[in-house]
Amino acid sequence: MEVIKTAIEGVVIIESKIFKDSRGYFFESFSQREFEEKVRKINFVQDNESMSTYGVIRGLHFQHPPFAQSKLVRCVKGKVLDVAVDIRKGSPTYGQHVAVELSEDNHRQVFIPRGFAHGFAVLSDTAVFHYKCDNFYAPEADGGISIKDSSLGIDWQIPVDKAILSAKDIKNLCLKDFDSPFDYKVNLYPEFE
Repeated sequence: MEVIKTAIEGVVIIESKIFKDSRGYFFESFSQREFEEKVRKINFVQDNESMSTYGVIRGLHFQHPPFAQSKLVRCVKGKVLDVAVDIRKGSPTYGQHVAVELSEDNHRQVFIPRGFAHGFAVLSDTAVFHYKCDNFYAPEADGGISIKDSSLGIDWQIPVDKAILSAKDIKNLCLKDFDSPFDYKVNLYPEFE
């Protein structure tokens, strides 16, 4: 497992060693031991999977503390542009984002820590997206930032005015109108103190 740092501390790209032969391929998509050695201590408790069609943008989502989630994400089928936005007040990278293409061909994964809003745009006809979370889903803790917020500078690689959004995501606020529940100086992982 190779860990590639991004421009935002804590958000990393993970490339697994792929073993290919005439039958196809094999790779270890997650190892608790190796992840904790190379990335951070973690306890994933829930796996989720979605299927979406071209033009769908899901996000930018997060859960309010104490239900905040870290995510380890990958695209199992198709291709997506995955985006993480730093929403930790006081962070030197507040409002900045990391965008990574994830696909069934590159097998890349992205780790997004707590304190980030996350979303992805489907670039292929369909995409199956899988993610591991270190906290359970709590609908009452849902939060979001608008994918149409031009101040974020995100090139979604699809026309945003034609993006297919959920009713909930249409109502998300722009970053300037949003009071983040995350503070850069507060430990978002108290369970590991």
